[in-house]
Amino acid sequence: MARQTNGAQPINRLREEMDHLFENFLGPMASWSPLAGNARSFPALNIWENDQNLYAEAELPGLTMDDVEIYVEGNELTIKGERKSREEEGYHRRERPVGPFLRTVTLPIMIDADKVEAKLRDGVLLVTMPKSEAAKPRKIPVKTA
Repeated sequence: MARQTNGAQPINRLREEMDHLFENFLGPMASWSPLAGNARSFPALNIWENDQNLYAEAELPGLTMDDVEIYVEGNELTIKGERKSREEEGYHRRERPVGPFLRTVTLPIMIDADKVEAKLRDGVLLVTMPKSEAAKPRKIPVKTA
C-alpha cells in the first residue's frame, strides 16, 4: 500500500540533503547535531502573528537567559547561544547536543525592534515582536462617489 504524503516529502528530502552538504562543508555545527542523520535546525521554532505582534517560540531545554542572545535586525530574528557540556559526568547516552548554536530566520513583516521582549520559562523562549506601524492592518474607509 502506498503511503500518502502531504506533498512535503521532496522538500524534506531536499532540506536533509542541504543539511548534509553544509555539515560536510562547515562541520557538525552547521546542523548542530553530532549525528545529523535527520538533523533539524536548533532551536525548533514556531512563528505566528496577531493584529499587533509577531511571536516566535523556541524550545531551549536546560538553558537560561545567560546562555542565550537574541537579535532583531530589519526583518531577521537571530537566536544565538551555547549549551554547555557536562564533561565531568560519565554519559551512558548523549542525544542532546552541546556547544554553540545560531539560528536566524527571516520574518514575514517588519517589526518595531525597540519594543521586542523575550521571556524564558520552563525551557521555552517566547519572543514578542510588535509590528511596525507600516505592517499593521488598517481599515480603509470606503467613500461614495
